[in-house]
Amino acid sequence: MDQFSISQLSQFSGIKSHTIRIWEQRYNALQPHRSEGNTRYYDGSQLRRLLNIVSLSGTGKKVSQLCTLSDEELFQLRKEYEGSAGLSNDYEYFINQLIAGGMSYDEINFDKTFSHCLLRFGLQKTYVEIIYPLLNRIGLMWSTNNIPPSQEHYISNLLRQKMFTAIDAMPPGVEGEEKWLLFLPEDEFHELGLLFANYFLRSKGKHVVYLGPNVPLSSVRHTLEDISVHNLLLFMVHRYDANDVAAYINELLELTPGKKIYIAGNGITNEEISSKDSFVKLSSVEELESHLTPLKQS
Repeated sequence: MDQFSISQLSQFSGIKSHTIRIWEQRYNALQPHRSEGNTRYYDGSQLRRLLNIVSLSGTGKKVSQLCTLSDEELFQLRKEYEGSAGLSNDYEYFINQLIAGGMSYDEINFDKTFSHCLLRFGLQKTYVEIIYPLLNRIGLMWSTNNIPPSQEHYISNLLRQKMFTAIDAMPPGVEGEEKWLLFLPEDEFHELGLLFANYFLRSKGKHVVYLGPNVPLSSVRHTLEDISVHNLLLFMVHRYDANDVAAYINELLELTPGKKIYIAGNGITNEEISSKDSFVKLSSVEELESHLTPLKQS
């Protein structure tokens, strides 16, 4: 569905709703539509226009000037700016352009922008400084259901392809480094956060055993019988009944005596694991990094 509220525009662009309204009233930046019930909404072209204005406002141009330009003129300015030397560390610009490409199903521009990022910043910086903030911005890292399902699936699949390619190009891990087991519980398919964790841990020299989404505990048990791991990391995005969470946690503890278990996602709260010394709740990649042991020196 190609309809967005002003709060969604604010979420995707990083600009407060109040500011967006001021830009509308003062500069005629956007022209919202009205539903049959007289509710204001914005379509994909309006979202892309806003993201272009926000992107270019970081180049030193005034918002008041940008808002008077047509969509074609904004696009031309984008091309000129991307061809200049002014993008040395402008991560926010690329975050906005990737969101714009993804939300408008524009794979050509999404892929072009992504390739541009790789050339300018290299693989690791692109993922840490651009892809990770992008996932958080559109709600695909630690939670879900923040964007229309069709766009969520589209962006998720584009990024999954990119992440698998990046992960495939990485070495398996530094000899002697700790081993991590990564998986999503049964009926959990929201894989982007787990894939990013896979990439991030590998970038730090850690060994990763990646089981993927929708993994029953019986498969986790079989894996632990076959190999020795130091840590487990899983995402729980969906909200579950408290009794079901408690039962799952207790069963997981029985399978993993002496192991550290890291859980991310909005499907579990700190209170539900606060009494379990083996569990650590993560809410950002920075928290994950803070728990990593330093890379061993050869």
